[in-house]
Amino acid sequence: MEYTLMHKNVAVAELEIFEDTGTILKTIELMRPEHLPFGIRLTPQGKPETRAINDWWADRAIPSTRQGLRDFLELLHIFSTAELLPKCYGLSLSDQYWVRPSNKPLEWKDVNFFENEFSEDVGNALFGRAADGELDLMSPDNTSDGWLKKKWVVADRKRLLLKGGSGPAYQEPLNEVIASAIMRRLGIAHAPYTLTWDNDQPLSVCEDFITPQTDLVSAWHIRETGKKPGHISEYQHFLARCDALGIPGARESLDRMLAVDYLIVNADRHYNNFGAVRDAETLEWLGLAPIFDCGTSLWYDQYPHMIRPRAEQKSKPFRGKHGEQIELVTDFGWLDFPALRGVDEEYSEILRQSPYIEDNRRDVLCYALRERVAMLERLALSLTAIVSEPENDDEDDWEPEL
Repeated sequence: MEYTLMHKNVAVAELEIFEDTGTILKTIELMRPEHLPFGIRLTPQGKPETRAINDWWADRAIPSTRQGLRDFLELLHIFSTAELLPKCYGLSLSDQYWVRPSNKPLEWKDVNFFENEFSEDVGNALFGRAADGELDLMSPDNTSDGWLKKKWVVADRKRLLLKGGSGPAYQEPLNEVIASAIMRRLGIAHAPYTLTWDNDQPLSVCEDFITPQTDLVSAWHIRETGKKPGHISEYQHFLARCDALGIPGARESLDRMLAVDYLIVNADRHYNNFGAVRDAETLEWLGLAPIFDCGTSLWYDQYPHMIRPRAEQKSKPFRGKHGEQIELVTDFGWLDFPALRGVDEEYSEILRQSPYIEDNRRDVLCYALRERVAMLERLALSLTAIVSEPENDDEDDWEPEL
């Protein structure tokens, strides 16, 4: 069936999509190449590369790693989540792209999820609570990424993303909240998270920071705009691509992201959970996106006796260890360490809300966070040639039984 790839109200290309699999078979005509999804290259014949546009399209679908996906597919009697994309016109809450069937005179203002109601059937089914009867598939949950259970809802006209955790501690939603608190204290642009509960399980709640006027572009697509020379690092390459594209404030934003990830020992800052925001109409770059998706951190999957805050920790995306990656930060002058005093106590109050976090785990985690703050402060002082050491009182010397 023929569809028009749309960017808001701009007709970008005519496509042929095989609805049984959700696969883009070919590009019939390209009208506005500048409005193609970012990163899709053109062939010498001036058409989008079929593989590239299919990769972009497939990446919009719910990933195969999503918790509970097998039951969801069986419920809908489908083989792949890509089959759901035409059912919701490929609409997302992360950008303004969609596909318009050739036989339906639809307009963006009437179908987009930023300004119109949408079904929660898909999100509820992904959480294992399918409605009776046929599901309404007009939902942004068809185009949500990530492996944890999540769903979009509308509350007070706000588009909110609810995301779960993984057992046995279900710690990721609580980590989102403390990471948000850390960034609030430090004045870092971020997506604020709060906590809610559903069937006795914690869920993080985050308002969509993308608007009807903007697109989120992943760091991966930015990175892939040029081949990395062998003599420069991943970090230098990514910064060079940002500079070449004219993305403002990239270095300063990365400084803040890497510092926060060091503090919370983020284990999964991959190229698809940070990126940049651009204007969907003018295509102007507005800067790197506010920091989001920090749940897989703070030893979320470790037993208490395995938590060692001073030990070297694995990191992504630029270097394999946090102790090495933090050295990429070029300026620590913005870090207000006094603003972080008592952040471990705030974390304790957050953890205390969860029946899945035992007292010993809470004590160890709070001590470990406090130690990470002290480690970063010492590191910042040493790298800025300041010789004075932070104060240590009796309370700071206490370590929980590990």
